[in-house]
Amino acid sequence: MSRPRAVAVALVAALLTALAAGCAGSGSATGGGAAGGAGRAAPVGIAAGDYLGGAPVHLAQERGLWAAEGLQAKVTSLATGRDALNAVLGGQAQLGVVGDLPAVTAALGGRSIRIVADLSRFSDWRLLTRTDRGVTGFAALKGRKVGVPQGTNVEFALSRMLGSAGLGASDVTVVNLSPGQVPAALARGDVDAGVTFPSFYDAARSALGERYAEVPFTGYTAHTLLVAGPSADEAATTAVLRALVRAQRDMAADPAGARSAILAQAHGSLQAGYVEAFQPRYAYGASLTPELTAQLAEVAGWAKAAQQLPGPADAAALRGHLNPAPLKAVDPAAVTLD
Repeated sequence: MSRPRAVAVALVAALLTALAAGCAGSGSATGGGAAGGAGRAAPVGIAAGDYLGGAPVHLAQERGLWAAEGLQAKVTSLATGRDALNAVLGGQAQLGVVGDLPAVTAALGGRSIRIVADLSRFSDWRLLTRTDRGVTGFAALKGRKVGVPQGTNVEFALSRMLGSAGLGASDVTVVNLSPGQVPAALARGDVDAGVTFPSFYDAARSALGERYAEVPFTGYTAHTLLVAGPSADEAATTAVLRALVRAQRDMAADPAGARSAILAQAHGSLQAGYVEAFQPRYAYGASLTPELTAQLAEVAGWAKAAQQLPGPADAAALRGHLNPAPLKAVDPAAVTLD
């Protein structure tokens, strides 16, 4: 090889080495905790089934908190947590905001999901009914028609209401309705009572007018969970949780501002009066605790018996459907599992 050619080859090799080192250094310096690496926003789909239970998700969306974590998030709001779960299992979203019943039903059915955080807790339930039906307590439901969106937390709430009076599902006729259909069914007299999402309590009151009646119930604390599907990336999941923890801190610091942001995200599907009254009744704070696993075991035991599902319903088995690593990386104190 001639001397000029050898020099040229050496120069090219040195230049390529420098470029490779520069690229590696750039990725390390800018990637940090971001999911997307050097200047790239990681795409992630989040299927959300509850505006108030999953309020940190909607606040993060409204205030653009994803970008700071290197995420390009697409949040799709669906009618129920059951719908959100189906979107995750079907691959339309990597993460989902779902209730405890849909999550354990999927686990018992052998579906590939992992619970990565308990986002919020809620226990202010109402049995909705009519004054002309004489349902003044849960024992009076025996032999009645009760409308409920099956496959959601609301169905388990009904089971607890019945259980508090020594009744079971066989003592009533359960009519499967969407959450928004319950008020109209009550007004028409198609059902004697109904249990639905709190966002439809006012609709039932308006539809029934002076005939409206309710029986309060606090014997079931529903958990709104963030679940990861089979296509979820661990780094992106951790980044999502980091944004959600920031959102929940913003909610605590400025509750009124958070409610305004949630209403803006709802695009008219929520009423301001409902958000003002009920958002303070949710207990927020991403966590994974022994109390959650105990609750999941209770819900799973009921679901297994009611739906003849094959999987084990004990707390130890359900613990295998939790993935605490992403939340532990973001907020170690929030994970208190054994």
